[in-house]
This record gives sequence, C-alpha cells and structure tokens, in this order.
Amino acid sequence: MADKVKMLGLFFDNDQGKGYSSGEVVSGHILIDLSVPIQITAIRLHVTGCARVGWIDGSQIRTLGAFSLVSTPSSLFQCAEEREYLCLSKTLLEATDNDGLMLEEGRHEIPFELELPQRHLVSSFTGKHGSVCYLVKAVLQRPNHHDQHVCRELPIISHVDVNSPELVCPVSENNEKMVGRWIFASGPVSLKVNIERTGYNNGELVPIYAEIENCSSRLVMPKVVIYQIQTYKAKGKTISCKQVVASVRGNHVPSGCSVTWNGKTLKIPPVSPSILNSDILRVEYSLAVIVQIPGAKKLKVEFPVVIGTTPYNDFASRSLSMISGFSTGWLPLTLPDTPEAPPNYADVVPQEEFEQHRPPVSPSQQSEELERQPASQTFSYIHEFRFRPPPLYSEVSISSLST
Repeated sequence: MADKVKMLGLFFDNDQGKGYSSGEVVSGHILIDLSVPIQITAIRLHVTGCARVGWIDGSQIRTLGAFSLVSTPSSLFQCAEEREYLCLSKTLLEATDNDGLMLEEGRHEIPFELELPQRHLVSSFTGKHGSVCYLVKAVLQRPNHHDQHVCRELPIISHVDVNSPELVCPVSENNEKMVGRWIFASGPVSLKVNIERTGYNNGELVPIYAEIENCSSRLVMPKVVIYQIQTYKAKGKTISCKQVVASVRGNHVPSGCSVTWNGKTLKIPPVSPSILNSDILRVEYSLAVIVQIPGAKKLKVEFPVVIGTTPYNDFASRSLSMISGFSTGWLPLTLPDTPEAPPNYADVVPQEEFEQHRPPVSPSQQSEELERQPASQTFSYIHEFRFRPPPLYSEVSISSLST
C-alpha cells in the first residue's frame, strides 16, 4: 500500500535564506503525490531542537553530520549531555469522523505556517564533540497503516549585534620575550598590537596595527591568526578544541630592525557566529598576532573577538560609545523642568548709565545722520547702542488672536 504515496516532501518558502531566528514565521508546504485516492487520519507537523555533546575517555568523536549524535545512544558516552531548546506541534489536516479524510489521486500541496518563540534560540552548529540541530518533521497518518514521515533540518541563527558598546571599543596589548639565556642571550623581541574593535561579521576586513621590534640576533617572522575555540561541558567535565580558521603572514623582521603595521588586514572567513548562550556548548573566537622565533618559543598577543550577524554601523557605534561615556563619568546635560522668564532690562543696566548713554535724537533722525556721516565716524554710534533696551513684548492669548 506504500506505493500509493508516490512522494511525500517538505519544502520551505525561503530555502535560499541564511536561517530563521526567534519570533520569525517558518512557512512552506507539504507535497503529497498519490497514485490512487487514499484516506488519511491526519497530517501533522513537529519542530524540535536540541544540543547534544559527548566524548569517551577524552578521545575525539568526529561528528559526521548534523544527525550523527542524534542516533548515538547517550549510554555509550562517558561524558554526555543534552539540552532541549524547541518543541512545537501543529495539526494541518485531521479527519472529523472515523471514516477518515479522502485525498484524491494526484498532487496535493498543504501549506503551513509556524511561528518560532520569542526567546533566544541557540544557533545551529556542528562541531567536533557535539551539535545543535533543529528538525521539522511532517507526519502522514492513515487508518490501518504505519505513519509515514519526512524530515528536514531547520537552520536557526541567533543574532549577535557587533554594535554593542563592549564590542566597539579599541583594545591594545604588548608583550616582550628575551631570546636565549644567560651568556647566550641575544636580545629581546617586543610586540605591541591594537585593534579598533572586537566585534566583526563574516567577510569583514580586520585592520591590525602593530609594532614589532627585533633586538635579537635571529630572523623572526610575524603572522596573524584567527582561532575558533569550541568548548563542551558534560557531567561536570569540560573539553575544548582550538583550530585556525584564517591566517595571514607578514614579512620577515631581520635582526636589529623593527616593522610597523598601519592597518594590515585579515579577512573574516564564512564561519559560524559566536555561540555564547548555551551552558553545554560554546563557540568563541580569538585574534592573535604571533612572532615566530627560530629555536625559541613564539611571542604572542591574543584578543578575544566576537563573530556577529548584524552589519557594523560606524555612526551608531560611535553614538553608543558617547552614551557609555556619559554614563561612566560625564555630567548629564539636562534642561530645567520649568523655563525661566526673561530678565528685566532694568536689572541688567542701571538707570543712571542708561540715561547717560540715551541718544539725544530719535531713531529716524539717527539713520538720516548716519547716511550723511563718513564710514570712519559710523563706529562712534556703536557705543550708544550698547545699552539700548530690546523691543517691548507682551503675552497675547490664543483667544485674542483668533478674534
């Protein structure tokens, strides 16, 4: 009887999208292609999501896909942990009586819409010792038949704003290493690095400013590296793995020379955004400037960075920095609750001084006289106008204006 259902498919409307986030609506349709008419009991939709981590005796379990840990019993792991993040169900079609609901021969498209919860979800991820996976499952129920179903992975992305105040501030650090020991010491190698911010997106160019001074007798070589650090927690134990996701090399620095980087760039590769909201699985990144020294341990300066999902806004970030400056140390600039009335002119200029500088002629006569005077003598009248009162003003009610 299974061949009566030629096809059971599950399709999303935005298959080309980068993923869904909290509060968004997942829409699509279920496609059923029938060779003959059949009766169905119901068509249901289930959405689940969870994180699973696990390892055995510290050995590495390679995750072969998004569902590799789903099918592995937790009892096989010495350290294993699981967290459920999403569980939703919706009935799309359901028979109202015991006879079932008849579907005719041919193709049937059953549309669906499912709203994700507003709470923050953990981004989909597949790592070395665990994964975060979300599944959409469509179930076709028929009388006297086993349920038929189809599953698809639902990509979820938890947005990380790189314009947060703590991610837009510049950071700097320096380090120094003495090459050799005692009488064999050849001199120090010093490194000073600063970056403009610690929040970036995929595809961005990170400008790096550095000063490398080589006072040793060896030829050293600097490079910039971005690491991805995966951290897994289970049964009170923690395991981490660190891998290079991007790097760029600089030119060799000879003995007795120094090099300055005025914005050497390293491009952020297409990697998973930082995962910081899970208690059993974290994905973090760091940027390191490393000076490789032959015959000695490398000299390194390392900064934690965050890979986000929202575009960087330079104007908004500068505004946030200014706001944070107000909140941390600047005095707030506030207006008084009630505006003060204009001052009385008599309180500003004494009457005796005003009478002393009162012009002897009327304003119309003054203008005629100014026109007759040379330009060099015009400035003599400025002193007379210094203490002239402003034009009289009065408050007029709206009612009187309307009449």
